[in-house]
Amino acid sequence: MAQKNGARFKRILVKLSGEALLGSGDYGVDPVVIKRIAAEIMEIQAMGVQVAAVIGGGNIFRGAGLARAGMDRVTADQMGMLATVMNALAMQDALESMGAYARVMSAIRINEVCEDYIRRRAVRHLEKERVVIFAAGTGNPFFTTDTAAALRAIEIDAEILLKATKVDGIYDSDPMKNPAAKRYPRLTFDQVLSDRLNVMDATAIVMCRDNGLPLQVFNLNSAGELPRVVRGEQLGTIVTN
Repeated sequence: MAQKNGARFKRILVKLSGEALLGSGDYGVDPVVIKRIAAEIMEIQAMGVQVAAVIGGGNIFRGAGLARAGMDRVTADQMGMLATVMNALAMQDALESMGAYARVMSAIRINEVCEDYIRRRAVRHLEKERVVIFAAGTGNPFFTTDTAAALRAIEIDAEILLKATKVDGIYDSDPMKNPAAKRYPRLTFDQVLSDRLNVMDATAIVMCRDNGLPLQVFNLNSAGELPRVVRGEQLGTIVTN
């Protein structure tokens, strides 16, 4: 459904990795990077697009990594969920400091700092032109924020899931290690699963496939690419059934 200013979608969900917020640092949130992302989200909103987001917590804690180091997996994942709340609050602050309206909704109860996730309330926020940032994953251990992004996108009837990464799409091997890696402009979900391309975890890919939710993977580090994707430009890799 075309929106004003050339936007191709009415409602989207953007999945941001926690590492995307690092910038040139090794830990935490780079204020310059988060403000640039917030500005691009506001640019999308100005096109008439309703924007939701899920942010990982890898810049602070990564539950699976802590578990491999010997920590109880459930405890490690709960720490990772709290890290995503911290990132979501940082994004909310960046948006509000620039004049946008934003709400953080958490899958775990933490009412002193954000709202509980309630699907109908989330949709109402979107309809009122507020950016909705979903925090704490699904609220359950053993599920990644990729799965949370797919789940929330389906629940709110988003038209597409946009996954922002450090590279410009899906490759047949790691382009950071293999300069000859081939980028796919378009794939099916079954190809992603059968070829083990690891752009998202298998649970998230299956949820997208079974619910007909398109996925587009693009490079967040390229300034202005997010609005270009929303305008329908064929950037990165598009995954459909």
